[in-house]
Amino acid sequence: MKKIIYFIFLCLFSLNANLSAHPGGHYKKGEGVIFNNWKLKNGAIVKGNFSFYKNNAIYLEQEGGRLQSVLLSDLSLQDQKLANFKINKYLALNNSYNTTSITVENHPYKNLPLLLFTIFIFLIYFIKPAILEKYILKSTVGLSTSSLLLFTLILLACSKTETTITNTPITNPITNPITSLPKTNYTFIDSAFASFKPALSTKWDDNYFYIASNGIPNHNMMIGITSWQQQVPITQPYADNNSWSIPLQPAYATTPLSTKTNLMKGAVAIAVNGIPIFNALNNRGEDSYLIGELDNWGGHCGRGDDYHYHAAPLHLSVINGLKPIAFALDGFPVYGSKEPDGSSMAILDTCHGHIGSNNVYHYHGTIDYPYVIGAMKGKVALDPATPAPENQILPQAFTKPVRPATSPLKGATITDFANVGTNGYLLTYKIGTKNGYVKYSWDAANKYTFILTDTSGVAVTNTYQR
Repeated sequence: MKKIIYFIFLCLFSLNANLSAHPGGHYKKGEGVIFNNWKLKNGAIVKGNFSFYKNNAIYLEQEGGRLQSVLLSDLSLQDQKLANFKINKYLALNNSYNTTSITVENHPYKNLPLLLFTIFIFLIYFIKPAILEKYILKSTVGLSTSSLLLFTLILLACSKTETTITNTPITNPITNPITSLPKTNYTFIDSAFASFKPALSTKWDDNYFYIASNGIPNHNMMIGITSWQQQVPITQPYADNNSWSIPLQPAYATTPLSTKTNLMKGAVAIAVNGIPIFNALNNRGEDSYLIGELDNWGGHCGRGDDYHYHAAPLHLSVINGLKPIAFALDGFPVYGSKEPDGSSMAILDTCHGHIGSNNVYHYHGTIDYPYVIGAMKGKVALDPATPAPENQILPQAFTKPVRPATSPLKGATITDFANVGTNGYLLTYKIGTKNGYVKYSWDAANKYTFILTDTSGVAVTNTYQR
């Protein structure tokens, strides 16, 4: 009889362990998982994907679920910035949720396993063996009933007792009122762009407001970039059929499109100085500002040598006052750090905006992620040729590259950027204590000349025809 009891206990323990155990390792060999490369100050590379942060170290999950700890102080300066971004992102996610637990103590059947087990022990030890054998072991009904009882006991003993978590966001939720929005008055939009004319031009029809520009802002560029891919700003053909388009009849989206998992290609808004605003995250899902890709004005150049912002161009409020600093490609305006009436900015929802005093939605630019747009509040059409996360909104203007895309220049910091003549610039960068230069210009026939001088003084000249 003791052997039977031991066998039952062994079954209960074994089944419970198997059903409740967490499978080891998210990343199994052969699954094709791509691991991030983390560079240390000593030049070594550690492969792994960020898992969590503890005691001044990040923990990287590697193949087979192995965890590798790396001290923040051991990472290169650039990867320290990336690590801090991920740490802050995870902290923000954790802090934005309340957790309500339903533990096993509140389970409605919490005492049933104990009751059934007590009955079973009673049957074994207190009923005479002859009666037990007659009415249970040699009785079809008794044997079936006792088997069912034992099976129920095993199921209940092996059921999960883990805490069930219900997540409730504590930030303002995205609310989409079912309402018909008024058509935006084109004079309102035009007034926001007025201060930046004639460097840009505007026009409109019944459906869209159009902005034409050459893609060069009214401020300096590039200075302050510490993670540079060797692109430089050149003029862009944002005109005629390739102008930027803002819908005059916005409509609330049924489900706002999150910029955390979408729109990592192309613009999400157009600034009032004619410069496009891209997602805060680059096409690798990294915060461009935090990893040093942006200049002192929140912009940099893409693969087509096209200048654009990834952070909010709040400096435009110095010129535009309380008028919008940009318009999203869903048709809603973007304001700076103040409300249109000059009052302090109200609480933002997860789209990074709210309903204004005119009962119409607007976004705000801020110095913190997501800087401009957290999700597209309005309906947008997506390019079917670009799957998420590198999908993009249509219509939008496109760049026209002059030269092949360049690659990152390790250790370079851009220290100066100056005009040379009427159609040219001189960019100065530094690696260590030595300077390098990119001098480039273009003529009326759109012939571009680039003179690249590295930190050792070697110069190479290339010409390109647009």
